[in-house]
Amino acid sequence: MSEADEQMEVAEDQNIEDAVLENASDGDDDDDVDGTGQQENGGKAKVYLPGGKMSHDEELVCDESAYIMLHQAQTGAPCLSFDIVSDPLGDDRETFPLTAYLVSGTQAARTHVNSVIVMKMSNLTRTSKPSDGDESDEDEAVSDDEDVEEDATPVLSSVMIKHPGCVNRLRVTTFGNAQYVASWSEMGRVHIYNINEQLAALDDSQARKTYQANKTGDGVKPDYTFSGHQKEGFALDWCTTKRGMLATGDCRRDIHIWRPNDKGSWNVDQRPLVGHTDSVEDIQWSPNEGDVLASCSVDKSIRIWDCRAAPSKACMLTAENAHESDVNVISWNHNEPLIASGGDDGVLHIWDLRQFQSKTPVATFKHHTDHITTVEWHPKESTILASGGDDDQIALWDLSVEKDDADDTANDDPNLKDLPPQLLFIHQGQSEIKELHWHPQLKGVILSTAHTGFNVFRTISV
Repeated sequence: MSEADEQMEVAEDQNIEDAVLENASDGDDDDDVDGTGQQENGGKAKVYLPGGKMSHDEELVCDESAYIMLHQAQTGAPCLSFDIVSDPLGDDRETFPLTAYLVSGTQAARTHVNSVIVMKMSNLTRTSKPSDGDESDEDEAVSDDEDVEEDATPVLSSVMIKHPGCVNRLRVTTFGNAQYVASWSEMGRVHIYNINEQLAALDDSQARKTYQANKTGDGVKPDYTFSGHQKEGFALDWCTTKRGMLATGDCRRDIHIWRPNDKGSWNVDQRPLVGHTDSVEDIQWSPNEGDVLASCSVDKSIRIWDCRAAPSKACMLTAENAHESDVNVISWNHNEPLIASGGDDGVLHIWDLRQFQSKTPVATFKHHTDHITTVEWHPKESTILASGGDDDQIALWDLSVEKDDADDTANDDPNLKDLPPQLLFIHQGQSEIKELHWHPQLKGVILSTAHTGFNVFRTISV
């Protein structure tokens, strides 16, 4: 058994550690705009902003009161891509403890085994006490009763599927009576797996133990594999309006469209969409139009495609030089004709598709200090989005907020005077953040992954 396997098996039943991160003296950079204390020599706390300087006698301390919930998890080998699995437990859930299902993919060294990991995070407890007037019987039982503290530890359960090569990116969809995950392999192939068996094992402890003991995941084969890409890639997205449709983009420049057939498999158009001149970094299907998708590229452009046209004529709109360098990620707003984009230049742009031909974003934010690697709109609030990147921070934004000259809040701390008024919150504590996702069924909850593991949190600001 390889070292990676041993690590992963240890991780399969481990607890999700409570990410209060009290060991700030060890150098943990957990902070937030809404209340991180940077402890000064005189004992007075002040807000710390990313990139700020600290003296030798100062330390960073997470302000727990700024979070309703904050937990972290480890999976052994790094998981730099993941997606959230829809579940039958209901929408808009906010009564603690919470449960979440997700799928991630490992990026272990070439000499180690890589896996698709199907996970269940359960007993996700509230980590701050509710304010007066906001308490419920359930919250009191979890947060205030010392006798249940031992049972309040969140749990991470998982089962694995052996995967050929590192998982560059993966995405999940519900199609028919099954949950499918599509994975981009570093070996240049895209695989689709039915994960119904794995999800069922997570809800049955005996079935999960049997799955692990028999190493069932080693023998799982993909339902379909496409080897037509000429290079490996990262761009990958399932269509939500025409279930089963998939788009994949590679590091050459090619985008291929997948359509399900009546044989329970997929037909992949061997003709790539023509337009990009360099690596396709991200793809997003329109949330409203089943044949329309957006893509971004190292060629600095964002393109809108209509897949009903021939591949050579499918590109409808193009924003050339959308960023000063590589455009890494895009996110299509669920409720408004807006697309957010983030690039290697650390800039976050907001594009209105009604004005896309003008080639000018309707909003630009230059808060991040390094590559933006992930951005996502809130699934229901059309003005709220989150962005993250290699500067080790996740920023929460509300575009509906406007600067009020009469507001002298910033005067309380001169460090805050230059912050964009739309910036709600800064979350830190992870190193080299790669992906974040809002949980579509858990109110205000964000999950994120980085080289240092997973965070699952809800702030007081959303």
